[in-house]
Order: sequence, then C-alpha cells, then structure tokens
Amino acid sequence: MKKMLKRMILLAVMAAGSVCGFAQQTSTEKINIGDPMPAIQLSSTTYGNVSAADLKGKVVLVSLFATWCGPCQKELAEVQSTLWPKYKGNKDFRLLVIGREHTDEQLKKYNEKKQFDFPLYPDPKREAFSLFADQSIPRAYLFGKDGKLLYSSLGYTPEEFEKLMKTIETALQK
Repeated sequence: MKKMLKRMILLAVMAAGSVCGFAQQTSTEKINIGDPMPAIQLSSTTYGNVSAADLKGKVVLVSLFATWCGPCQKELAEVQSTLWPKYKGNKDFRLLVIGREHTDEQLKKYNEKKQFDFPLYPDPKREAFSLFADQSIPRAYLFGKDGKLLYSSLGYTPEEFEKLMKTIETALQK
C-alpha cells in the first residue's frame, strides 16, 4: 500500500511538472530581452498623452496592472513607497503604470481610494497591453536609455521587485 501511494505521489508530481513546463513553453510574451520598446501610445485626461517618441533616451518602466488584481496591489504599494520616491525626480526615468481594461474615470476613482502620487494611464481596450503580452498581470518591463528591453517580470514577489530596483539603478548609471 505504501509503495502504491508513493508511486501515485510521484506520478502526480511528474504530471504537475510537465504541465508547468508546457505552460512555460507557451509563454504569452510578445517581447524579449534586447527587443526595442513597442510603439506605445497612451492618453489620459489627467496626465496627458505619451508616445514612444516622448521616451527616447530615458529609462522607462512599464507596469501593467488591474485594480482587482491582488498581486498588482502589492506591487503598486511597493512602487508608491519605494520606487517612486526614489526616481520621480530623475529626468532620465519615466514610469508608465497602465490599467488594463480600465478607463480614465475608473482609474481616477481607484486613485482617490489608494492615494498614489504616480500617474495611472488607462488602457480600456488592451491596446497598450497587447503590445507586450496576451494575458496575465502584473507585468513589468524595463527599457534602457537605448530603448531596448533590459528586464521583464510576471507576477509580484519582494525579491523580484528588489531585482527590478537594482536593474533600474544600473540602467540609470549608463
């Protein structure tokens, strides 16, 4: 009986591993490290318009989120408390926090509740999001001054956020 239970557990672990491997092989990423920044166009009644041309020569962090996403909330809280205070005054840095499937009005209400002091750009039809991926949030993409992707992440962990912070610092020194 114990042998049979061990075999069943082993088979379950192997099956889970193969499913995870399959999921990694079918990544929804549309850009990879070294790729140029997509020709992004953002429009906000609160924060104005942003185009790829506005970002030339800057280190740019694109953060894709949704207001209902728990991991997104953790990441944005960290952006508010750690990242934004450190880099908001840096002329070589630009932060683009984009609300997937959210309107300007929805983001205004959300920000009244959260009290973030960084800009939130709407993406009601997933037009910006679709330049980067097909699904899953939160996502972060860091582009260097040359406009090429240096770093990307899916999901949120404190360790991954720390890695992002170090990568930003290195990119700004170049």
